[in-house]
Amino acid sequence: MLTVSKLAKRFNISRTTLLYYEQAELLFPATRSDNGYRWYGEQEIERLKRIVNYRSFGISITQIKHLLDKTEDNDQEKILRKQFDHLEQEIRSLRKQQKAIVTFMDSPEFANSQSMTKEKWTAILRASGMNDDDMMKWHRQFEKMEPQAHQAFLESLNIPKTEIRQIRKMSR
Repeated sequence: MLTVSKLAKRFNISRTTLLYYEQAELLFPATRSDNGYRWYGEQEIERLKRIVNYRSFGISITQIKHLLDKTEDNDQEKILRKQFDHLEQEIRSLRKQQKAIVTFMDSPEFANSQSMTKEKWTAILRASGMNDDDMMKWHRQFEKMEPQAHQAFLESLNIPKTEIRQIRKMSR
């Protein structure tokens, strides 16, 4: 039997997440001690494995609850196929964004323009649906594939050399 903290540590999730799963009626402790400690056994551990797996697929809490309560055998396949299709659509959207960026970067306006700034570029990326994590992934990929072009691109945005070094270091 494991306590909330030990179970959370075992699955590399926060204690708060486990308590949220209880509140969402996904996972309940096997028992509670007289002093209020929650204790989880093998059955709960196995259930949490499934929850963590489903979450890693991007499945919503509501859908996970449905999957765990399993009313029909083909529900899991339906939900996973739906999530797969959703991810496929997101990937297509991201590919379009990448193409737009590459097209823009290949344009003469971009090559000759010193009017593009870090702020404007960030605004373009945000408008295309990217958040800070997405932008960092973009930098990592750019650095991995074309380090010199990445350097030149950052310089074209008039970013100070110290900041460029920092961005490139974080991108490695």
